[in-house]
Amino acid sequence: MKPYWNDQDFEVFNTPGLDARMSALTEYVRPKFQELGTEFSSFFSGKTGDEFFPHVAKHMRRTVNPPNDSWVAFAPYKRGYKAVPHFQIGMWESHVFVILAVIYEAPNKSTMAENLLHSEVLDLLSGDFVASGDHMKPQAESLIELGEEGIEKLLTRLRDVKKGEFVIGRHLSREQAASLTKEQFLRFAEETFEALLPVYHTLLQPIKEPVSR
Repeated sequence: MKPYWNDQDFEVFNTPGLDARMSALTEYVRPKFQELGTEFSSFFSGKTGDEFFPHVAKHMRRTVNPPNDSWVAFAPYKRGYKAVPHFQIGMWESHVFVILAVIYEAPNKSTMAENLLHSEVLDLLSGDFVASGDHMKPQAESLIELGEEGIEKLLTRLRDVKKGEFVIGRHLSREQAASLTKEQFLRFAEETFEALLPVYHTLLQPIKEPVSR
C-alpha cells in the first residue's frame, strides 16, 4: 500500500533557498495539508459544535530564510488561529506532528495554564504523548520523561512568562510516518485529536479556583 507521507515530502525541508523550498512545499506538501484541512475541520466542527476552519501555513512573511517546518492549523475562527488554543498537523524534516498548542499570542494563556494546573486531564493521556514549551523548535519530551514536575514547570512558564507556550500531542518519526497508508495516518491523527479534546475543553473553561501567586 502506498504511504501517505514519503521521502519527497520530508526532503522539501532540505531544499536550499527560499524560492526553491517554497516551490517544493507548494508542490508536494501543501496539497496534503489542504486535504487534511478539509477532513479535520469537519471532524472538529462535529465534535465541538463550533465551526472550525483550516489554516494552511503560507509563510508569507519570509523574505530570506526558508521555512524549516510547515502545517495546517484548526481553530473556530476564519481569520486566524494564533490567539486561541488550536490544533495542528504538520511536519519537520525529522517527523510529523499532531498537536494542540497555546502559543504566546494567546491573551488568556495565564487562565488556560491555571485551568490545566488545577486539572488532572493530562493524566489521561497515553505514554506516547509529548510536550514542549516552544512551537518553533522540533524537540519535545514525553509526558513520562517530564513527569509531574516537568509538566508543572511548563504550565507555570505558560502562565507567568510572556513568551511562554504549551504544545502537546504525538509525533511520528520520518520512518514511522512513511510506513502508514493514508487511512492509517488519518486514524492516528483522529485518535490523537480525540484524546486532546478534553484538554482543549479544559483550556477554555472559566477559571475555577483562585490564582495563587
